[in-house]
Amino acid sequence: MIDFTKLDYLKIGNERQKRAYEVLTKYRIFEVLEHYSPILAGTIPIEIDIEGSDLDIICEVEDKIEFEKFLVKNFSEFDLKIEKITIKEENSIICNFQLEEFPIEIFAQNMPTIEQNAYRHMIVEYKILQENGEEFKQKIIDLKKKGIKTEPAFGVLLGLKNPYEDLLKI
Repeated sequence: MIDFTKLDYLKIGNERQKRAYEVLTKYRIFEVLEHYSPILAGTIPIEIDIEGSDLDIICEVEDKIEFEKFLVKNFSEFDLKIEKITIKEENSIICNFQLEEFPIEIFAQNMPTIEQNAYRHMIVEYKILQENGEEFKQKIIDLKKKGIKTEPAFGVLLGLKNPYEDLLKI
């Protein structure tokens, strides 16, 4: 099992993973975010990304006002877009910007990163991909290329009624 809480696995991954590692380390993104327990989640770590897929970085944040100031202070050179949203009564911050060829999304909640749904979904999806092989993986990628988001793509192939919830039960 890959330790997704560290970035080292990207160094020996596919070309896009290696490039993501280069860009994230070049700009010291995880060093800057270190206090917030950052984890790279989403499709690139589990090799089901498509063209335009972003680097999803999840963080644990208690003081969202302070975190927003922190983001502006440390990443303002990248033309940030910051929004506040509420997901299941949990206030969250989403920060988007471009870093070379990668769209970056920093998602922050007042919850340990390994307990956030983005991480939990990725771990379950990784296990499903390992169990179902390359053909299944390619079907997920093909669905994503047709515009279907990741969790719904798994839902289609696994017959899940509510993939966002059902994946967490697997």
